[in-house]
Amino acid sequence: MEPNVRFWITERQSFIQRFLQWTELLDPTNLVISIEKIEKSRQLLLTNEDASIHDLEDQSIQEAWKRSLSTVHPDNSKLIPVLFRPAALLPFTAPMVFLSLVSVKSLKSMILPQLSFYTYNTAFNIINGNASYNRHPYETVLLGAGAIVSTTFFGLVPRLLQIKFALRNILIRKTLPVIILAQVSGINAVASRSFEPVRGIEVMDKEGNVVGYSKRAGTKAVKDTATSRVVLFGTSALIPEVFSYFYKRTQFFLRYPSSLWTLKLSCTILVMGLMVPVSFSMFPQIGRIQYSKLEKEIQSATEETELFYNRGV
Repeated sequence: MEPNVRFWITERQSFIQRFLQWTELLDPTNLVISIEKIEKSRQLLLTNEDASIHDLEDQSIQEAWKRSLSTVHPDNSKLIPVLFRPAALLPFTAPMVFLSLVSVKSLKSMILPQLSFYTYNTAFNIINGNASYNRHPYETVLLGAGAIVSTTFFGLVPRLLQIKFALRNILIRKTLPVIILAQVSGINAVASRSFEPVRGIEVMDKEGNVVGYSKRAGTKAVKDTATSRVVLFGTSALIPEVFSYFYKRTQFFLRYPSSLWTLKLSCTILVMGLMVPVSFSMFPQIGRIQYSKLEKEIQSATEETELFYNRGV
């Protein structure tokens, strides 16, 4: 069985345990691990099938699990590209979220942050999504391009409305971009992984044996991931806006108005630094689905009461 799948199936963790686990997997040093070290870690795990991350007496086993879980895709056992590993999400998207909410008048200044944000998110969702279904490279490219164009357009809607109608109500002017950003981030996850509910993804028994392909499991996987994205980017965009609203009423801001951008960017990074592991921990990495909720074809192929599938990051 693929070691990462084995880990997430056997380690039945609570939300707190998953959160603590993700704080380790999101360590930026996981972006610079050499391929040689990753291969050695994987070999160690493959030759020690009973190895547990809770084996406190063996530091090498713990380190091997961290390297494997943070760099290798559980469906195809391939290395995740460095720029799209889970640890890369924060440093790449935090500045984009900040720039997406900055009030600008130039159309170019509005489009570039939105285009960059949804391009990266689309690639991240596709690469870290479930990879157990059949797909051709050109299908992935077309799907990604469609997701980027559509979500970038919807992301620009609040800015275009502000220009056209000159919104005066400060509550609408500040909250509308945040709401749109959160909702479109969820739509982006659904759009970029829309093949999963259509073609179905692998479902496995507790031994890792594939018993079939389930569209219902694919739907649940995409829905859970989209929900986590809404929470992640919605919270990360809302709190800095609330912070800046009150900060503008302080004497310090009146004396140093240029400090707003620095503090707002710092607040965005700090909030996202907390929310990324929270969002990844909301649902188990290897999801569980009851036998009775699956298609009849799969029910007839197994007697297991509970099956497993890769939710994707």
